[in-house]
Amino acid sequence: MATDAAFLLVSFGGPEGPADVMPFLRNVTSGRNVPDDRLAHVAEHYYLFGGVSPINAQCRDLLAAIREDLAASDVDLPVYWGNRNWRPFLDDTMQAMADDGVRTVIAFATAAYSSYSSCRQYLDDIERARAAVGADAPRVIKIPPYYWHPGFAAAFTAAAARALGSLPADVRDGAELVFTAHSIPQAMAAASGQHGGAYQAQLASVAGRVAGGLGRTGWRLAYQSRSGPPSVPWLGPDINDCLTGLAKEGAAAVVVVPIGFVSDHVEVIFDLDVEAARTASDLGLPMARAATPGTDPAFVAMITSLVLDAAAGARGDETPGAGRPRAPGPDASRCCGAGCCRAAS
Repeated sequence: MATDAAFLLVSFGGPEGPADVMPFLRNVTSGRNVPDDRLAHVAEHYYLFGGVSPINAQCRDLLAAIREDLAASDVDLPVYWGNRNWRPFLDDTMQAMADDGVRTVIAFATAAYSSYSSCRQYLDDIERARAAVGADAPRVIKIPPYYWHPGFAAAFTAAAARALGSLPADVRDGAELVFTAHSIPQAMAAASGQHGGAYQAQLASVAGRVAGGLGRTGWRLAYQSRSGPPSVPWLGPDINDCLTGLAKEGAAAVVVVPIGFVSDHVEVIFDLDVEAARTASDLGLPMARAATPGTDPAFVAMITSLVLDAAAGARGDETPGAGRPRAPGPDASRCCGAGCCRAAS
């Protein structure tokens, strides 16, 4: 691999103290005219955890694991990290890479699926950061959505198995599987992927593979973290409504698997470990929550595999590495096209 190449972890970012919370939320909602009183309501979720989102610490842990795994694979790449909404900002990281003489960057985003907010927005922010640097900005090859990779499902399958094992023995076999992801507006979901509807289809694909790995055929998909005005339709059902329905149906227990997320950040721990757990408790429904991939070895190995294949593609070598799966479909191994995952009108 070229000596002027680098790896870039691109993430959402999060506050690291109470004073960061409101400025961070203003960054997240920039251009959307969200009033401060609404942001203050969301801020309470962060203040519940001392004003610190765990996402930055988790990114640091992931970076350390990636460095170690790349080195074990004899891949000598400097590793950088830039966030879309909080320090270290992507613009600053792009400038640092340019100053260090980096010319080609393989970027991995902490978002696995196709939609405007989980794919196209990352691409747009990368291009804005490059434009801010100017002519010296490195070329960036963003690894496309990786929901399909066996290592991704493997990490969730292992976590779901542990969650099932944590339930009381008398309800374990009858526990229902509920997979969750971030809700998005229905119009955004309809525009996801090359031809629309990719977001829900990709989530269903992962859910089916994880359930199959557990020897299960039945599962449900629910959503969390809805925001925006009630007049705008978003994907459902909400996880709390799903739990209520399961309790009415007489479910023995439930395992919640947050397949829409790669780390246990505030939306995961508040929406599931606080709100959904409270709902389940009120319903008398035993609930266990599976962990997100984080630094699971299968997930980290997946990243290394994708980096190696992206580097091969950059060299014009379309042959996948030994034992490494290629993305399915003629377009899935490349970055999104100009019309893919567009912002809904």
